[in-house]
Amino acid sequence: MKFILFLMSIIVHILFSTYFTAFITAETSSITQSQSLSYGNTIVSSRGIFELGFFNLGNKTYLGIWYKNIPLQNVVWVANGGSPINASSSILKLNSSGSLVLTHNNMAVWSTSSPEKAKNPVAELLDSGNLVIREENGEEGETYLWQSFDYPSNTMLAGMKIGWDLRKNFSTRLIAWKSDDDPTPGDLSWGITLHPYREIYMMKGTQKYHRLGPWNGLRFSGRPLMKPNDPIYHYEFVSNKEEVYYRWTLKNTTLISKNVLNQTAQERRRYVWSGKSWSLYATMPEDNCDHYGACGANTYCTTFTLPMCQCLKGYKPKSPEKWNSMDWSDGCVLKHPLSCKDKLSDGFLLLEGLKVPDTTDTSLDETIDLKQCRTKCLNNCSCMAYANSNISGTGSGCVMWFGDLLDIKKFPVPENGQPLNIRLDASELDAIRHKKNSKIIIVTSIAATLVVTLAIFFICRRIIADKSKTKENMERQLEDLDVPLFDLITITNATNNFSSYNKIGEGGFGPVYKGRLVDGKEIAVKRLSTSSGQGTNEFITEVKLIAKLQHRNLVKLLGCCFGQQEKLLVYEYMVNGSLDTFIFDKIKGKLLDWPQRFHIIFGIARGLLYLHQDSRLRIIHRDLKASNVLLDEKSNPKISDFGLARAFGGDQTEGNTNRVVGTYGYMAPEYAVDGQFSIKSDVFSFGILLLEIVCGNKNKALCHRNETLNLVGYAWTLWKEQNALQLIDSSIKDSCVIPEVLRCIHVSLLCLQQYPEDRPTMASVIQMLGSEMELVEPKEVGFFQKRMCDEGKSSSTLDQMSYNHELSFTSFDGR
Repeated sequence: MKFILFLMSIIVHILFSTYFTAFITAETSSITQSQSLSYGNTIVSSRGIFELGFFNLGNKTYLGIWYKNIPLQNVVWVANGGSPINASSSILKLNSSGSLVLTHNNMAVWSTSSPEKAKNPVAELLDSGNLVIREENGEEGETYLWQSFDYPSNTMLAGMKIGWDLRKNFSTRLIAWKSDDDPTPGDLSWGITLHPYREIYMMKGTQKYHRLGPWNGLRFSGRPLMKPNDPIYHYEFVSNKEEVYYRWTLKNTTLISKNVLNQTAQERRRYVWSGKSWSLYATMPEDNCDHYGACGANTYCTTFTLPMCQCLKGYKPKSPEKWNSMDWSDGCVLKHPLSCKDKLSDGFLLLEGLKVPDTTDTSLDETIDLKQCRTKCLNNCSCMAYANSNISGTGSGCVMWFGDLLDIKKFPVPENGQPLNIRLDASELDAIRHKKNSKIIIVTSIAATLVVTLAIFFICRRIIADKSKTKENMERQLEDLDVPLFDLITITNATNNFSSYNKIGEGGFGPVYKGRLVDGKEIAVKRLSTSSGQGTNEFITEVKLIAKLQHRNLVKLLGCCFGQQEKLLVYEYMVNGSLDTFIFDKIKGKLLDWPQRFHIIFGIARGLLYLHQDSRLRIIHRDLKASNVLLDEKSNPKISDFGLARAFGGDQTEGNTNRVVGTYGYMAPEYAVDGQFSIKSDVFSFGILLLEIVCGNKNKALCHRNETLNLVGYAWTLWKEQNALQLIDSSIKDSCVIPEVLRCIHVSLLCLQQYPEDRPTMASVIQMLGSEMELVEPKEVGFFQKRMCDEGKSSSTLDQMSYNHELSFTSFDGR
């Protein structure tokens, strides 16, 4: 009997152990050797952010990690992307050596490996999305035996390192899925290449597809919008003898963001979770100039001049016929070969505002300064260019380029790029200097020999001369900006002689026409009418500002044209037109659901932040409104119409004018009444626009009980009554996320506070919109005096409320 009891206890122990090993039934964040994970069961990170388990794509099963509470595009890591399995007989176990093993029908499909043997291993899913194997008594943050962050698939998460462990000669890089429903590794990858001056490449197979540019102490050379003071992200690049890596973290840990490498679009995309959908924050490549080697050797590519490819100064096209036919593949060669005889035979020309060349053939010396770098380059006949390796502070370090200079991009704002000194023959340097001074020399010579003739000419033809002087002044200013000039015939042909059928809009300064250039490119032409208030100064202002600005949420200026009483601005064509045509139309408004509207709100905010903070000059738009926000084919918003904008240098953020310009209904009170404008008056206009996007109504007269209020007053009244949900546009009620919409209304009221000092900056607005941080209660908002509703009043009486309708105007004496 004792033997039977002993035998039964052994059987029960074996059965219990088998059962316990096979299944995880309770929610846990880890797997031990006595546990396993089967299909239908998961482990969840301690705060419930990420989940590990089996998931299906089509009729195939994979082991992966996903966001637990995000239903859309939520998978961030796949273990067996190239080896799908059948769901019914798959198990994940942690073996005695500390390796995770995925088996299918008792056959190993995928496993981890570590050079170190584990004594008492445990696999744990962290709240960062990192699956780690560690000693059971170890602590988070220690050196792990293995971690999924070292083997990413197509997604980069906050805190993940992309780079190299030089001690182990081990590389971590993103690898795209073949498609959205096939996690098999594609041929698109993204990671650091160990050149002497190290940088990140997007590779398509073995071919370079996109280059981020090397880290220059402040940012990647090809990403001018990466700022040390970015309100959302903290960027880190480390390069030493042990490791080289790049990573980013979120300044506000309540935000959710990810980078995804997309094989189909051949892009790396950065997303921010908005509560119901992913909002696209940034993409790369961003434009045609971001495609590797788009213009061939010894050239630079630019998106703000035509053609986009230009030879470096001192160089000429290698194949002129191909170059003139816009085939730039052969690139450019030196006009005068380098002699390299002595230190006086060659010199250097400084180019500014660049993404520096490909760093494959470079040398790096971080111990010398720029002056020593010049000497070192000059003494090496193969050295073709040099620059500081670190441009922070006063600049430091030395990097030299050898051979052809490849994949250079020029930015419209020099400060957004990096200086580069290119090597040229002394005779070519003299020719360049002579060319700069030639106009002055010619004018001086003519003035000396023809002074009498010119005097008579100016006396007799004063009016014509004045007009000519104005035109020459405009031309000179525009040439200085390097803005492409279109001839009038080209624009006339493109718009069918400004046909009424091509007219797509009418602004305060004239009509806008759709056009098509001979190469098929669609354009929008803003034709400034002679009767409009925008004269030469405003025209030059708009060209100056928009030509220097480059941001995905600002409309791009392609060029301009003037002559024969015409002043024309040529922009990229926005296929979806202006935002007001959607949000104020009950039928078209249904085409923009809440996720799209929230994406648009974020885009406008990012564009305005760039104007206020990240561009070379501080720009105050002064006429932000729904009709000045254009939508591209993907409904990405782009701020337009910079004719009334004002630019400031340094730390100046405000000004005063006796000529108030803009649109009633969007103006901050201090600007409309006293002519005081600032970045905070733009914030007020953004608050109006945000409210209109949420509500689907213009800021005009609305009746609430027995009071007539504009939209701002109506919203403020409902907010105080805790009835803000009544503001939501009926077109988005089925798609909106209530907490998200309420947050937008709350932020809009903070932007609309009466006094400028109480309003947030756009950096704070973006942070508030993209997080769950607690918001302060808004103070009294700025709107004009309420009036009593009276059914007997005519509509014209209501229209007398100067703040309750949209009216563009360009002249108003501020008090």
